Amino acid sequence: MNHAKVLDCTLRDGAYLVEKKFGDDVIRSIINGLMQAKIDIIEIGFFQNEGSGDGRTVYKNSADAKRLIPSDKQGCEFTVLADYSRFSMENLDERDAQSIDGIRECFFKGERVGAVEACRTIKEKGYRCYVQPVDILGYSDAELLELIEMVNTVEPDCFSIVDTFGSMYQDDLHRVFELIDHNLIKSCKVGFHSHNNMQMSSALSQEFIRMAAGRRDVIVDATISGMGRGAGNTPTELIIQYLSHKQGYNYDLDALLDIIDTQMDNLRARCSWGYSTPYFVAGCYGAHVNNISYLSRKNSIRSKDIRYILNKIGEQERKRYDYELLEKTYMDYMSGDIDDRKSIERLEEEFKDKNVLLLLPGHSVVDEIKTIREYINQTDPIVISVNFIHDKINVDYVYLNNIKRYYDLVKAEKYKAIKKIIASNIKQQGGEREYIVSFIRLVKCGWEHLDNSALMLLRLLDRLPVRSIGIAGFDGYENKSDSRLNYANEKLELESVYDNPRELNEELADMLSDYAHTRNGKADITFVTKSRFEDALIPTI
Repeated sequence: MNHAKVLDCTLRDGAYLVEKKFGDDVIRSIINGLMQAKIDIIEIGFFQNEGSGDGRTVYKNSADAKRLIPSDKQGCEFTVLADYSRFSMENLDERDAQSIDGIRECFFKGERVGAVEACRTIKEKGYRCYVQPVDILGYSDAELLELIEMVNTVEPDCFSIVDTFGSMYQDDLHRVFELIDHNLIKSCKVGFHSHNNMQMSSALSQEFIRMAAGRRDVIVDATISGMGRGAGNTPTELIIQYLSHKQGYNYDLDALLDIIDTQMDNLRARCSWGYSTPYFVAGCYGAHVNNISYLSRKNSIRSKDIRYILNKIGEQERKRYDYELLEKTYMDYMSGDIDDRKSIERLEEEFKDKNVLLLLPGHSVVDEIKTIREYINQTDPIVISVNFIHDKINVDYVYLNNIKRYYDLVKAEKYKAIKKIIASNIKQQGGEREYIVSFIRLVKCGWEHLDNSALMLLRLLDRLPVRSIGIAGFDGYENKSDSRLNYANEKLELESVYDNPRELNEELADMLSDYAHTRNGKADITFVTKSRFEDALIPTI
């Protein structure tokens, strides 16, 4: 009877989310837990030419990896992944039975000839060899047959079906498996590595096991809690439950649940993964998840906008990630540049020699409401609420450049009675009490969060003859573990700000500092409520 094995690659595929730095204690804890759960193959990270040590799951060679592998492997096999472009076979040492057992050679289609030769070296050095071609759906049938013919000369231990972009359907899996099974040498196992962009990863893994029954030994890749970039992977706990419950395998689910309780909750506090609509769109278009991560950070973008941009940049470009190309395509798409002279002329009349107060949605607009009211009484400003409407402070205008906030606000009764300043990425023509301003003229390229609402509105006010600008609610961001909200109310909370709040704060400070040194406006700017960004605007105060 043919056999199925589970390869857990949490410490490798999950490593992308923590900059490959789990920490040695966490690495050892996960390895020990997987061994107790009787997982067949444990992938502990990467072979790479650079970046090893310091708690990372990156190793120079087998000798370097040995320190993290228990002397008693308890029947488990240990592997690493070697990316063809990042690991030179010149650095590969002879296999040590107490260290790594197998190496998975990962490569893009254009690298396949050299990668097959690398596989030959892996075998010669005594390791089990796993062939991991990136994006199997990117091969034509003829190209896949050519690759299999080359691979057969190496006689590897496993050849994997890698659904890199999570875009497979069941019929795709059947077609590719039949092609491989018919042409691959019979001594070679077939593996399956999937991503969960379309919520099918676990189901496809189960189907893969069923279709191979009686025909091939197979290896299914999985990660604990599905940990992996973007939508993540097949969860290890789901696949061992299926094999134990339906196929009579003897995995220890309780041991795996212990790892989830002791390690995965902490990891989720550091990073996030799992199904989302943008990652579904990535699966539809066979796009690298880094494209989605980059575009999703834009405040002014919708899921259908991401779909358009991925389609626009082209099939080959979206399989990798070119941030300059994404930025240009995004700007071209979102700008929809308009002639906003009439809106500006009307705003100039209304704002001439006026003090202005910006109410940003940070929590300080709630905590320091007394201070804000005192400022209003003293300066009699035009009050502009940014992407939200304050519950307890009357505002004269609402400014909008965030499409998600716009759709929330248009339903509110208060919104109808307030004047609106709307960026052209949302609307091209103004209705009653609406001023449409050019999106393209309010952004400055060079930053990931170039469409930050506060910076865009400050640039707009620099075009108007205002007397002074007060800022309230520009607080910055805290970690998700903090009990304090980042926003004025729970409805405004966004998961995306928790991905890396420190980096987000640093970029906003840089953007403000650049604005302070290059701005055209002459109005004094002061912070009405406490802000971590006060020092960034010192040159203008």
